[in-house]
Amino acid sequence: MSRLSRLSLLVLVLALVAPAAASAAPRMWMGFQDDPYFRWLPERFFMRDRAMHANATVMKTTVYWFNTAPRRPANAANPFDPAYRWEDLDEFVRQAEDRDMEVMLTIWGTPSWAGTARNRMPRRLADLTNFARAMATRYSGRTRGLPFVRFYSVWNEPNLNLFLTPQYDRRGRSLAPQNYAKLYRAAYVGFKRGSPQAQVGIGETSPRKLSTSPSHAPGKFAELLSKVRPKLQFQAYAHHPYGSPVSRPPTQRVAWPNVNMRSLPRFASSLDRWFGRKNIRIWLTEYGLETRPEDPRGVPYATQGSYLRSAINMARRNARVDMLIWFAIRDNPVNEWQSGLLTYGGLEKPAFDIYSVLARAADARNLVTNVKGGRANPAVRVPTTKLAYRSGVGSQVGMTYRVFQGSRLLVVEQPVATIQRDGWITIRPRFTPARGRTYRLQVEVGDVNGNKVERTITLVGVK
Repeated sequence: MSRLSRLSLLVLVLALVAPAAASAAPRMWMGFQDDPYFRWLPERFFMRDRAMHANATVMKTTVYWFNTAPRRPANAANPFDPAYRWEDLDEFVRQAEDRDMEVMLTIWGTPSWAGTARNRMPRRLADLTNFARAMATRYSGRTRGLPFVRFYSVWNEPNLNLFLTPQYDRRGRSLAPQNYAKLYRAAYVGFKRGSPQAQVGIGETSPRKLSTSPSHAPGKFAELLSKVRPKLQFQAYAHHPYGSPVSRPPTQRVAWPNVNMRSLPRFASSLDRWFGRKNIRIWLTEYGLETRPEDPRGVPYATQGSYLRSAINMARRNARVDMLIWFAIRDNPVNEWQSGLLTYGGLEKPAFDIYSVLARAADARNLVTNVKGGRANPAVRVPTTKLAYRSGVGSQVGMTYRVFQGSRLLVVEQPVATIQRDGWITIRPRFTPARGRTYRLQVEVGDVNGNKVERTITLVGVK
């Protein structure tokens, strides 16, 4: 495609998304999961760049417990036990954060030394706790050269027999939600012991109950999880809101308690009621649409772009949704799921530019933060992930920040801050916000090596 054609397409994309974005939720973490192209294939360095060029702010991958710990560690809670194989995961985390992106890691797959099958419970839950602790410790920001990982989740689609078996006992009584609760609790304890700042998502549920294999509808699965005592602790509920079949648009109606993009509002309010909490956060940790001719059941390229735009704008209009992960970035001949935004040969489908524009508008690194009205010099957290990787935790960084109320400049200062363990900094802009007022904090942060990041933080004065 010529440069002129690409510019014309970009103008058209902007025109199409601008009205929807104006009414959308302020910010959302957006990114990709594509384990082959991000971790194993020779093109992985280039593909990570493509994710960055698509304005991704998070990269997700599955940590296969059976691969990372092929034999029983002597000290399983120690991330440096010689039995562990972290090499490709270390590279993935480093490369993501060098590109200014956060990371999400999902544990799945019981090793043979810990259980009878990858999709079954380990014999001892302590083995999972120790593995989760080792992983979170490794990526806690306490070891130089190993960056901080913010987001974690436990098991993939545990409401399906393919990933967690058995789903029911011989008398048809439900087993999987109770077993998953045990798996989740064991991993959650390990994550928090290894990295107290870790954000952990529960669920990772498939969008529907299957007729071809034992399974639970995601709504019923979540309801049963909520009945487990003591109550499960989590920072968000993770879900995969694919269509049914997957070629259907995000506006499709599905029978409850299946849950797709359209039924997310009902799902969110139900989660609050079931778990007895308010405003439970939602992470959409897998979503995608296959295309043809790569898959005869897929949709045309243009339709993928149209549905992608609708899905992202639906997610942004839902104030509960904090994350949307697209699966995957590029079609792969050995992967049966052909939902990439790039073809087998690496050419961009129309959806790539649409995704890039929408991801830039939703950039979660440009935070929306509530500050207490009437209190001077509010503490504001600023993401500096790239600087943390390149300069290290504890490094001093300089900055210029400006605070605006509308077009009026209130203050300009050039302080110094210290990069904290999670890769972010805290600053205290010298002004007093008023209740009910909104301010714009523009920050340019740089290290001694000439690396820099720019953020625009929206500050909202509250009671």
